[in-house]
Amino acid sequence: MTPRRIHQISVVLLLLGFGAALGLYLTAQPPELDPFGNPLTSKKYLHELRVMGGNANVAFAEFEAWLQSLWQGKNRAVSVAVITVFLTVGFRFVARHPELFRPDHPVASERPRPADKASSGPSRGGPERS
Repeated sequence: MTPRRIHQISVVLLLLGFGAALGLYLTAQPPELDPFGNPLTSKKYLHELRVMGGNANVAFAEFEAWLQSLWQGKNRAVSVAVITVFLTVGFRFVARHPELFRPDHPVASERPRPADKASSGPSRGGPERS
């Protein structure tokens, strides 16, 4: 693929992604307020989470809430824009280096092999004594 073609496809990807992000941003509704509130702000709820699964359970619940917040309201548009940039950069890398993704690529066969354990000297205990 020629560099010019890669550039053209990259521009189209960016225009489509940023256009979708702009459309999402302009039409985003404010997130609805939950009448029961966020349970992660309740000490009792956090205590129950810790009792059932420890601090890892609390961390996972907070991570899940953060991840869900990325897909609500105007944050969704920002998420789409960031994903667009990463996908475009990934496309450009793959398009510029197609030889790295061929099944017969020699990189795997050029790696140095580990030396035989028998010829590498003692495996434990420090230097060899004679």
